[in-house]
Amino acid sequence: MQSQLILPSRRLFLGAFGASLFTTRGLFAELVQTPAQTEGPFFPDKLPLDTDNDLLIINDKLTPGVGEITHVTGKILDAKGNPLKNAVVEIWQCDANGAYLHSGSDNGGKRDGNFQGFGRFLTGSTGEYYFRTIKPVPYPQRTPHIHYKVLKGGKELLTTQLYVEGHAGNEKDFIWKGLRDEKLRDAITVDFAPLKGSKTGELTAKFDLVLGVTPEMD
Repeated sequence: MQSQLILPSRRLFLGAFGASLFTTRGLFAELVQTPAQTEGPFFPDKLPLDTDNDLLIINDKLTPGVGEITHVTGKILDAKGNPLKNAVVEIWQCDANGAYLHSGSDNGGKRDGNFQGFGRFLTGSTGEYYFRTIKPVPYPQRTPHIHYKVLKGGKELLTTQLYVEGHAGNEKDFIWKGLRDEKLRDAITVDFAPLKGSKTGELTAKFDLVLGVTPEMD
């Protein structure tokens, strides 16, 4: 599912800020292709007016969404480890109350109206992306996760999910456990670490996605 790409001016500021969070990665000794995961039933059935990469602030509202502020960064890479530019990265997740931006979401009556719930980022020549969001929370039958979709030229290249490393709910989650290969689970399970220098307890998470596409698609 794809909708019109909107890149508000605030995205430029956040992109510049997010770039400072990236660390240089060495040569790829072993590339593990990011496994596909289900889109699930709660991809937004009505996109918000604001679809930029800051999920904590909707347009010009002054009140931010509730949750642990998290800066999620990473690179979109092709099958050989080269950066994929002009790829659209979409994420969506439930708010701190466990409600999605979807009319059929459980607990929808308690949805945080200040949390965007969905965001987009267009990669440049380095393949890097950046989102400011909240640390995902669990809800009945699911461990904390963030949904991802990567598109290029109108074609969906990958749909997957990002999980929190060390969360007790992972071992009980039927989708996470559905990956029998430990390397594949590790590829989508990421440490949410304290942001160095933050006085408000902000977190960072680095999630590189390796797609099964060739450089010719770039």
